[in-house]
Amino acid sequence: MKPASFDYHAPTTLADALSLLQNTGDDAMVLAGGQTLIPLLNMRLSRPDAIIDLNRIPEIARLHFTESELWVGAMVRHMTLENDPAVRQRVPLLAEAARHIAHLQIRTRGTFGGSLANAAPASEWTAVVSALEATLVVQSAADGTRHLMSDDFFAGPMMTTLNPGEILAEIRIPIPEPGTGWAFTESARRHGDFALAGAATLIALDAEEKIAWARIAMCGMAMPGQRLRQVETALVGMSANEADLDGIESLVRSTVEAPDDFHLSSESRRQVAATITRRALAKAVERARDARGM
Repeated sequence: MKPASFDYHAPTTLADALSLLQNTGDDAMVLAGGQTLIPLLNMRLSRPDAIIDLNRIPEIARLHFTESELWVGAMVRHMTLENDPAVRQRVPLLAEAARHIAHLQIRTRGTFGGSLANAAPASEWTAVVSALEATLVVQSAADGTRHLMSDDFFAGPMMTTLNPGEILAEIRIPIPEPGTGWAFTESARRHGDFALAGAATLIALDAEEKIAWARIAMCGMAMPGQRLRQVETALVGMSANEADLDGIESLVRSTVEAPDDFHLSSESRRQVAATITRRALAKAVERARDARGM
């Protein structure tokens, strides 16, 4: 099928895009990578009056490192985060997660901000920004700029707290301290399929090789970027050895909120989540040890 007719706008500045979004009404939609929107248009499941294409706006398609943060423009492609040498060195969790996203063609075209604004629970980026405690910067012509943590940005499956007229412009990611271990693991039926469950983890060890702090966020669960804060708390002070990490699986199974759908039952998905979280934690601990020369 072909999409229903709509007005097409291709602004070259963010200010122009925000002005267009304000003036074209509530039935306008923003086009980023188009991986979700284009099929919806073609199947006429979405019939906007206007499309505002962000692909010609260079100011939101850049990476910028500050002393303590990585600023990622919303239109930065998945492939850029996978391959950029500075990203691989300073925020390697981003590069590792990017390799799990769909296929080469999708990673070449899809965008970081577009995926987050879509808020699909299976999206790897929702788990990554949650684990990294990133700040999402949204802008509108009417209300200016808002800074939101991921807990305040994701409202539910395929739902965000973006207001009418707002665009997700940038994601600001704290650079992990040296010595931090990281890992992203995922289970999918085939490489490139949506994640049945995925875990983004960060770990820091103290001088006695005990866990000083941990962050765990999941994709493929009931909520986008679901944090396992109870599990994180339980890990603090734990000896970072294989036997102790094995014991954390039961806590993951009992605390994670897993959907029941045609792919997996809720019980099965909780088991998968527990297994891959255990693997991610073990890998993160190993990397933290290596970084500290333990």
